[in-house]
Amino acid sequence: MRYNLLIAFLLIFSSCKKTTIKLNYLDEYIVDDSIVFRNSLVGGLSGIDYSNNKYYMVVDDSYNPRILVSKITIKKNKISAINFLDVISVKDSTSQFLVNNALDLESVFIDNEDNINLTSEGNINGGKRPSVFVIDSLGRFKKEVKIPSYFDSIDLGKPKHNAAFESSTKSIDKKGFWVAMEGPLGVDGEEPTFKTTISPIRISYFDSALNKATKQFAYQLEKIDKPARGNINLNGVTAILQYNNTSFFVVERIYQSGYGSYGNTIRIFKATVQGTTTNTLNIQSLKNEKFIPLKKELLFDFASVKEKLTDNIIDNIEGITFGPVLPNGNQSLLLVSDDNFQKFGKQLNQVILLEIENK
Repeated sequence: MRYNLLIAFLLIFSSCKKTTIKLNYLDEYIVDDSIVFRNSLVGGLSGIDYSNNKYYMVVDDSYNPRILVSKITIKKNKISAINFLDVISVKDSTSQFLVNNALDLESVFIDNEDNINLTSEGNINGGKRPSVFVIDSLGRFKKEVKIPSYFDSIDLGKPKHNAAFESSTKSIDKKGFWVAMEGPLGVDGEEPTFKTTISPIRISYFDSALNKATKQFAYQLEKIDKPARGNINLNGVTAILQYNNTSFFVVERIYQSGYGSYGNTIRIFKATVQGTTTNTLNIQSLKNEKFIPLKKELLFDFASVKEKLTDNIIDNIEGITFGPVLPNGNQSLLLVSDDNFQKFGKQLNQVILLEIENK
């Protein structure tokens, strides 16, 4: 009897043991700027997904929206090569959706049926709403995903220009996906500034079978902590990745003009759904109701490894995905940066390799 009680106690104790996660920097790879592959300029890498042993990178180019398909070779915890395999142009003259909508593509993932799922920030200043839609492997439009009314109507939710649907991730349950805003809706809160503000963004779960959002959580953005040197000082979520049933990796990017190539502050947070976290899906304005956001915890600050990066630069990280399992059995992460095609000065097509260590 005592033996059985001891076994039961050990099982309960082990199941309650808290697992902590640590992210370790492994490597950086720079894709040269001005590379042209199949008549497509390589740059503007705003999202990445790993599927079928290939990496799909969405290119943020509203004049020629496209996806680059590549192979990334990792050996001995280093990125040894990146080879581009294909270009998928998001053009379909028969689709009224693609004709009518502004395609400012920001994230990509491949679903169970090998469909390519995309998010677009639209063009708020031009009166074009954000959207979520699906294409096939040839770039042909398949369907639009129904989004809540406060996203669908610019006047109702008041999304801000260049701060709408920035990131997405496949769900762990394989029955849907998540989409995150970059910044708060106008009806939800203030843009982050140098003091602590109420600045929640919405992370929405879309059920693939129902083709609509069925739940949603709020995530609070950090304030800006470096002094201003120019007139642009902003923070937002640029990438998310669900890694277990209740938690996400969330990439926050602070950008400040006046710092040249050193204007980005990039951090990865763990955001967790708890029993008390509010489902905000049916709340029309977060300013007007009380809610409990996702619990967040800082996991990694790129400032801690800047000496290991090219010219000490951490660039405009906008994509995150799982990479291969490493030789030690740990899962890897890959992140990519959007160099804005060098329009605003020196930037890097930066690919970062991290390791997830469970402790």
